[in-house]
Amino acid sequence: MKTLIVEDDFTSRMILQKLLEPFSECNIAVNGDEALMAYEIAVKDSEPYDMICLDIMMPGMDGQKVLNAIRKLESDAGVPLGKGVKIVMTTALGDRENVLKAFRSSCDAYLVKPYDKKRMLEILQSFRFI
Repeated sequence: MKTLIVEDDFTSRMILQKLLEPFSECNIAVNGDEALMAYEIAVKDSEPYDMICLDIMMPGMDGQKVLNAIRKLESDAGVPLGKGVKIVMTTALGDRENVLKAFRSSCDAYLVKPYDKKRMLEILQSFRFI
């Protein structure tokens, strides 16, 4: 499994990486622009990500915009909805508006900080990654 962790906060990046290391090779992006670049390079190299953990609150391009951009790139490439990369919104924003907005934009799961190892394992199991 190959995962892209998109997070501007160092501590949050390290926590996610530690949670996922037993199951996945992890790459890091610290903002939305880096995330899109990493995604596009991985697809171009025929080594796409299986999962992206995507923070919402980041400087510049926020996670909601990144989610929409990735889903548009998938759509433009003919990837059917639900068959693309699994995107988990990993954020401190647990309010109804942000959760609904993310799911309307086709995120696959939503994990609110502080991260819960049990919940992350449930998400990985639901994706059949473990």
